[in-house]
Amino acid sequence: MGEYQLIKTTFQQDRELISFIREQVFIIEQHVPVELEWDEHDHQAVHLLAMDNNRQAIGTVRLLADGHIGRMAVLSSWRKRGVGSHLLAKITQIAQQSNMQRVFLNAQTSAVSFYSQYGFLAHTEIFMDAGIPHQYMYKSLSDQ
Repeated sequence: MGEYQLIKTTFQQDRELISFIREQVFIIEQHVPVELEWDEHDHQAVHLLAMDNNRQAIGTVRLLADGHIGRMAVLSSWRKRGVGSHLLAKITQIAQQSNMQRVFLNAQTSAVSFYSQYGFLAHTEIFMDAGIPHQYMYKSLSDQ
């Protein structure tokens, strides 16, 4: 992880950096409508930012109080370099430290195998969200 570091933050503190990543990945790259990307949950969530050595934001993820992990995004030039794995591991650790019994997420179907590697189990049928197929996945933290 020498090329980047993870920083725990809030939306209020790092709105511009979090927004930049999500706009690049979800709105521009994946064509998610702008009105579907932003919601009231950002202000209550715990956020992580992955920052490169030049203090540029390269990835983000959020955790809601109910254990919902979401909005995980890594810039395309940083994918397949462990950033997503580290974001997922750290946000799961934060959930455990908050005494959450489980975490869950709505994975894009193209990412189901990624989340499965980290103990997430797929549950339910595939559904569409923002025009992209997703599947609900969860992970118990009580055995960890």
